Amino acid sequence: MSLGMLFNLLGGLGLFIYGMRQMGDGLQKTAGKKLRQLLEMLTTNRIAGVLVGTGVTAIIQSSSATTVMVVGFVNAGLMTLKQSIGVIMGANIGTTITAQLIAFKLTHYSFHAIAIGAALYLFGKKRKTKYLGQVFLGFGILFLGLSTMKDTMRPLRDSQMFAHAMDKFGSSPILGVILGTAMTVMVQSSSASIGILISLLSINAITYQMAVPILLGDNIGTTITALLSSIGTNSTAKRSAMGHMIFNVLGTFTFIIALYLIPDLPAMLKSFFIGLSNYFGQDISAGRMLANTHSAFNILNTLLWLPFVGVIVQVVTSLIPEKEVELAKGTKYIDERMIETPGVALDQTKKELVRMGKLSQKSVIKAQKSFLQEDEDLVADLKEIEEVINDLECTIVAYLTDISNRSLSEDDISRLNGYLNIVDAIESVGDNAENIAELAEYKIEHNLEFSEQAIEEVEYMFEKANEVVELSVEVLEELDTKKANKILELEGKIDTLESDYRQAHLERLNDGDCLPVSGVVFLDVLENVEHVGDQVTNLAYSVLENLKCE
Repeated sequence: MSLGMLFNLLGGLGLFIYGMRQMGDGLQKTAGKKLRQLLEMLTTNRIAGVLVGTGVTAIIQSSSATTVMVVGFVNAGLMTLKQSIGVIMGANIGTTITAQLIAFKLTHYSFHAIAIGAALYLFGKKRKTKYLGQVFLGFGILFLGLSTMKDTMRPLRDSQMFAHAMDKFGSSPILGVILGTAMTVMVQSSSASIGILISLLSINAITYQMAVPILLGDNIGTTITALLSSIGTNSTAKRSAMGHMIFNVLGTFTFIIALYLIPDLPAMLKSFFIGLSNYFGQDISAGRMLANTHSAFNILNTLLWLPFVGVIVQVVTSLIPEKEVELAKGTKYIDERMIETPGVALDQTKKELVRMGKLSQKSVIKAQKSFLQEDEDLVADLKEIEEVINDLECTIVAYLTDISNRSLSEDDISRLNGYLNIVDAIESVGDNAENIAELAEYKIEHNLEFSEQAIEEVEYMFEKANEVVELSVEVLEELDTKKANKILELEGKIDTLESDYRQAHLERLNDGDCLPVSGVVFLDVLENVEHVGDQVTNLAYSVLENLKCE
């Protein structure tokens, strides 16, 4: 193969992968909430898991992305190991949709699809129209890449060296599996390696018998991505990735054993698919035959091993034992592995924000108790919570920044902007609580005294602050616009209380009922409590303005 042929092949492969991703992005944006709802259907029912895995992979056009996402869900504790293996089995079936698509003889229509896609994307007025244009663009670019690869590899069918190498791989199914695994690992996409395989088969550079073992190797190669993504995760997530590999390896080697026991098995499969097509009055191309083999293998493999999910769980559990101590540090829900599916990543960010909001709620309660009960232990507890909140803010902002660099729908852009405002508001609530705790320390250290009226006023301010913070967590969790508007009403009352209590304090100060030093602390507490209300109001506005799309 000359240098020019190599660059043409790599260029065609690049177009193919880029087109596939664009089509997947467009489909994902078009699906929108439906994709997220599909993921929420996960139950302990393994059949439901298989169906969800199939559906999600068919939408995002990547079994690797699905399995990486599954590892992230398991790592976040949102999915059990048994559920994850069912979804992974479904992902293997879903990825065959791409091969079926490739097998259609549509390369002559690639520029038609690009032209239609470009028109819809550039001139479409509605978002759905633009998303549909992206799907058509991806579709056209995918087939343009496939056509380029076919034309580039056409001379290989007359190459004696290539024919001799393929004969060796064809005579040894194990070598074919190794080749298929290596191809998929290199391009990081089983669909792309199958696209190359279908191109070689369609130009008669290889035979169907040679292609089948290589196809099986593709199924092993695609598990490498999930294994790499599990590095740095908890034990359960590692087990999920290992379960994916074991499932695919078991299926592949079951078929390989059958190839050795029944040497004519590929020929029998070929005759079966030709006979089936003739029965329906259809001609079958070599590419379609390989695509059907890919689908049949993954469906049969799932049916074969689905009853043994429990056994697979036991095997991976014994291979990857639980660590003695697994500290829950940092984030609980968000995971870098989910960024390839921005809508899902934003859903997980929302859950992390709710968790962060609950921590800020705890900090406000501890601030109140530390001040009124003069408890220094509560001050120390609050400072620990504040460190966690600050760490979460940095991590979430960085995560949202990474998501913003992805291809996002307008709804997701609005959600992302809302979450950026919310994370800042929640962190500021924590800061105000910490300020109050420091005032509590000062009060304890200097043994400051307050009048009964001042204590009653502080208690009531805290009562309203706790009410509004608790409501803010509910608003974020439920996206309830009525409760968001109620926050705005409560915040107005807090502002009025702060103003009234400030005036009452000045009167007490003039009457000599309050010490000046205590008065300064009192006013600072009122100010920080009022600021809590302000920050929660910012959260409510973000829900009303940016998150209505949910």
